[in-house]
Parts: sequence; C-alpha cells; structure tokens
Amino acid sequence: MRVLEVQLRDFRTYTRAQASLGESLTVVHGPNGAGKSNLLEALYFGCTGRSTRTRNERELIRFGAQATRVSVHVSDGGRVRELSVAYGALDEGARPIKRMAADGVSVERLLDVAHRPLVSVFAPDRLGLLKGPPSLRRAHLDQLIAAIWPLRADVRRSYARALAQRNALLARVRSGSATAAALPAWDRELATHAVALRAHRAQAVAVLEQPLAQRASELGCGGSVQLEYRSGTAASEEQELLAELAARAERDIERGFTGHGPHRDELAITRDGRELRTYGSQGELRLVLLALLLAERAVLAGERGHTPLMLLDDVMSELDGERRELLAAELRSSGQSVIATTDVAHVPGAGDARVTRLRVCPGTILQEAIAA
Repeated sequence: MRVLEVQLRDFRTYTRAQASLGESLTVVHGPNGAGKSNLLEALYFGCTGRSTRTRNERELIRFGAQATRVSVHVSDGGRVRELSVAYGALDEGARPIKRMAADGVSVERLLDVAHRPLVSVFAPDRLGLLKGPPSLRRAHLDQLIAAIWPLRADVRRSYARALAQRNALLARVRSGSATAAALPAWDRELATHAVALRAHRAQAVAVLEQPLAQRASELGCGGSVQLEYRSGTAASEEQELLAELAARAERDIERGFTGHGPHRDELAITRDGRELRTYGSQGELRLVLLALLLAERAVLAGERGHTPLMLLDDVMSELDGERRELLAAELRSSGQSVIATTDVAHVPGAGDARVTRLRVCPGTILQEAIAA
C-alpha cells in the first residue's frame, strides 16, 4: 500500500494544489514559509482526519475561504482508493462541520478504514514527546498499540470511560452528594480494563525495545538506548488491582479522583541508565526521537505487513553529514518517506533518478525532473 497523490483545496496557504509521491523517497524543498510543512500536514490530515499541528481545525482553512478539502489517492493491491476530509461551513457564519469519506462513502473515523495507510511524523515540535509530561508518552504508546493490534484499541477507550465514571463518583462522594456504596462496582469495571491495558503496554514496549536499540546505534547515538515501562500499578491480575484500589479508596475520596492505575504509567527512555528527558541534549533527543519512529516503523511493517508513510519536516538541518547518510539510507531501504527541507543538498541521494523531487513556491507545488 502506498500513497500516489494528494489534492488540496483551500488548505492553509494553498488555493488548489496537487502533488504526486514517489515509490520510495520524495524530497519537498523550497524557502522558509513556502508551504512545505503545510503539504506534509495535508498528507497527514488526508490519511487520518487530524492535523499534526493544531486542534483548532479552523486554522486549516485558507484565509478568506469557507472550507477546505484534502483527498489522498492510495494504491492498495492494484486498486486505487480515495480518502478524503472536508472541513468548514457551507454558508457564511454557519458552524463548521467535518466530513470524512473512503471511496466516496462517509465514515465516522478514517482511523478505522482498513485500507488507510499508516503514517509516522517527525517534526521539531515533536521533541515534546520525549521532553514533555508522561501523558504524551502514554498516548503515543496507546496509538502504537492500536496501529499494531487494531482490535485492542477499545481497551484504552473502555478504561478511560470507567476511570471518568469512577472519578465522577469520587467527586460526588467528596462533596457529600453521594455515598461510596457504588464504588466497588466501578472498581471492578476499572480493574478489568486496567489489567488488560497494562499487559498491552508492556507487550508493546517489549516488541519495541530491540528495534529501538538497533536504530539508535545505527544513527550513531552514543551509549545504550533503552525503553523502560513503569507501570502505575504492580498488579498483574484483576483481584490484585481491586485490593490496591480498595486500600486507597479513602485517599481517593479525599482528593476526589483516582490516584492509582495505568493512567499514571510512564514510558521512560534512557541512555546508559539515565533518562534522556532530563540529561539528553537537544541533538541527542532528535536522534533518539528519529530512532524511536524508525523502530516503530519497522515493528509495524513486521506486524501489519505495511510500512508506514513517514513524513519528516526539517529533519536534516541539525544532523551532521554522516548521520544524514545513515538516515537517508534507512529511508530508501523500505516504504515511502517524504522529507521537507530548505536545502535539497542536505538530503543525500536527492539527485538520484529514483527520488521524486517537489519544489514548493508560495501556493504552488512543482514536480522536478531529475536526469537519469
């Protein structure tokens, strides 16, 4: 499965534009502010129905327009399929709505479409995944689990619902508007999903450990890079977690929320036993983030049989020549990748006839011919 082309209408700085991707590496180049990042964002938006850069989807609509639309054409076993996302208002002043479709048929979520290509994104602001709070790493790990084992996605959602209900009850008990009589029932509901979620996260980390260490080494990260899953509970069985929740019930009521469980999990990334989020330099964090995304890509290719489309924004500018060569070789070895850069010379092999090159000018995408 690979992405053939993306079509944009009134998306960010583009009025109308179209871009065809190569089978392997596509290099998008142009000056700052030309729209390179917007093109990568459109690819992600068309494949997932979400933005990589904002939660306010009104920002995606070109200034002065009423709505935006992105469609992505995908080759799937010889068939060409279309995914599309439209967002905006039909009339001036009306409330914007989102419409997503697969082969012209409306769907609630593109993430549930079987022929949707998997997508992985590197951008400078994604360093928050390593430096930011544990909630970001938990969410990322859960997204990876859903991508590797789609049938497991409901477990996290079921746990979140049970946690919200238990917290709501705790708040009512704390305020005196309810009693704790119903708490054991929500404890059982929470424990059932918590044990399954904990097992899924532990398995995902175990699957990812070796590929991460290998990719980190190949990219020249010094020392031993490892993943460490730190569970918010020591319980491996439902009854054990029920006992932990019961022992902490009075404390939870005093606080008005659940202070124990997988929603307190942490995914630590260390180098030689020291946490990178605390001790890693900016350059080291960039390399490890790249290694993590490449490791996830390899795992997904092995488990699902599809190598994710990789979108890399401003990845080469802070890498030295040797690491640029290593990264470019990794990207050319399998799957599709799109690299955005201000200087095409920063991408080793960009002049190869097998590489697709797109030159971006404000509002325009031009395909460049490369001499064989």
